[in-house]
Amino acid sequence: MNKSLRLYFYRYCAAICCLMIFAQVASAQTDADALMIPKDFFCAGAVYSSNSWTNYWEGTFKRDNGNIGRLTTDSYMVMGNYGITNKLDVLFSAPYITTNASAGTLKGQSGLQDLTLTLKWLAFQTEIGKGILSGHAIASGSIPLSNYEPDFLPISIGLHTETASLRGLVNYQVGRFFVAGAGQYIQRSDITIDQNAYYTTQLIYSNKVYMPNVNNYLISTGYRSLTFNAEAIFSQTTTLGGFDIRKNDMPFPGNTMNMTTAGALFKYSFSTSGLELTAGGNYVLAGRNVGQSTTLFGGVLYVFDFAKKATK
Repeated sequence: MNKSLRLYFYRYCAAICCLMIFAQVASAQTDADALMIPKDFFCAGAVYSSNSWTNYWEGTFKRDNGNIGRLTTDSYMVMGNYGITNKLDVLFSAPYITTNASAGTLKGQSGLQDLTLTLKWLAFQTEIGKGILSGHAIASGSIPLSNYEPDFLPISIGLHTETASLRGLVNYQVGRFFVAGAGQYIQRSDITIDQNAYYTTQLIYSNKVYMPNVNNYLISTGYRSLTFNAEAIFSQTTTLGGFDIRKNDMPFPGNTMNMTTAGALFKYSFSTSGLELTAGGNYVLAGRNVGQSTTLFGGVLYVFDFAKKATK
């Protein structure tokens, strides 16, 4: 394989893995980019991210809380992407999460969160004008990896719900510049909490909690070369139901959790070695029943060429 083509494939790995970490920190379990890794290539990565906030929205009312101070969530994620064919990839990610509040008596939590598996299919690709238009269908699912407690927000490491999602994505690229848009629907299972009654907008005598489904929309644009990638991402996540946090109450897994985020990611490839370095971050511009958080991340990725080994 020639040098430029190999670098092109390595660049795919970094962009895909970066979008996976963006998906996790946005709590919208999705992978949203127009890049495919070729058949018999495998990309493995480890990414660290830190998310923190002091202000949050209690419904539409923005406030802070002296009993929490600054809430920090750290994620240590392993991820991978394998090319089944040139038009079909399988991806996975699994994070270890720790949480900590700087004030009050709430004790931070830690543990394995959720395993996410994704199938990504290149549905079509065609030349239009001076660029290339492509479309993808992306199916994902997630399951909890540990018996963590979801009803301890905002200290909980997750919501402990099983998910299934479908996403459609279109991408248009001219030279090294691109713009992409995607829409996703996430189906979430109900969860069980460690109490026999709870209050939403009424008192419910049960340990089963209804989890509303979620929509996610994403727009991205940026620059891609053989060694450097820079991308801006704007995302809107909307819960299809739920209810607001009650005044001076703790968050609840069944709350409405809406957010608008903006961020960026960067990647650098080291020649033909397969080694990649990535970094980026995002910021919650507006929300409902979520923290106004800032997230920063960085990671190391490596591409393995099993196609070359099979040929030998």
